[in-house]
Amino acid sequence: MPQHTRPRPICGHCDGFPTVTITTGTRTADGQRKTITANCPACRGTGHTTTPARAHTRIGA
Repeated sequence: MPQHTRPRPICGHCDGFPTVTITTGTRTADGQRKTITANCPACRGTGHTTTPARAHTRIGA
C-alpha cells in the first residue's frame, strides 16, 4: 500500500509565496529591467513551516 504523507503547513509570513522578484527601476544595457530576488526569512524560501517538536508535558505536581 502506498504511504501517504501529510501536507506541511503553509508559512504564515508569506502565505506560500516564499520568493518574489523585485524590479530596481533601472535597465540593463540591452533594455531589460534589472531585478533582485528576495526570499521569505521565516521559511527560508520553502513556503512551508516545519511542525514544532512535541513538548514534554508534566502530569501531576
